[in-house]
Amino acid sequence: MRIPLIAASVCMVAGLALSGTAHAETVSTTAAPAALPSAFPSVLTKNKIYRSGTASALSCAIPAIREGSAASLKAFHQAMAACANRFWATRFRAAGMRYSPPKIAITTGSGSVCGKITSNGAQYCPAQRTIAIRIMKRDLQDPFRMNIAHSVAHEWGHHVQQLTGMLDAQNVLYWRASGSARTALSHRLEMQAECFAGVFYSATLDSIDPGITWEQWVDAVSRAGESRIHGKPANLAYWQDRGYSRGSARSCNTWTAARADVS
Repeated sequence: MRIPLIAASVCMVAGLALSGTAHAETVSTTAAPAALPSAFPSVLTKNKIYRSGTASALSCAIPAIREGSAASLKAFHQAMAACANRFWATRFRAAGMRYSPPKIAITTGSGSVCGKITSNGAQYCPAQRTIAIRIMKRDLQDPFRMNIAHSVAHEWGHHVQQLTGMLDAQNVLYWRASGSARTALSHRLEMQAECFAGVFYSATLDSIDPGITWEQWVDAVSRAGESRIHGKPANLAYWQDRGYSRGSARSCNTWTAARADVS
């Protein structure tokens, strides 16, 4: 069983692709820490998406992937995208919000509308509202469905954050902070995207047909490589499982969570 690669790249400025949260890679290790706000803005802590209710099962036609076939991988990504759009459009309606699909750019190259696609294989470009997906050589050789599906589901989490105003709010806080405070903001953002992916899986996992049990998947996530941008794998697994087990965006308010749960 391949240990999953956490797909989570956000490019916050057109033309500049950065791995993880906005400009996290540019933080100086000698920068003096700036304190996080005593209370995050309500767009983060009391967002309307949290009132979207519990997701119902959703049947999506997700095709098989043929080893070595870029065309079948592209078809898989497109089907996942259609499924994610159906799912989140329903949740937004339930919350009384307007949903608009992101653009999808699938390529075998490394370039996107907001810069180079990282080795994780996907990134979200907020300014262009585009999810850029790179068909990776490893996925052609070993098409592990759940890992590939997650590259879509996680980036949709960032699109949800963009449409609900949370991504912009985090970005404002991020630019005002420095050092460890920026890292903490990055973790909260990425773990929320993981939780949103879990909510999506709660309704669609049977359609994805991941070839792995949920328990095996969560265990694999918890043992993935640690990332300064994303945080501890055990916490990433916790938030993804929390979204899956509860089936509601209400469970994904990482902004009011204890720091230990988002470190």
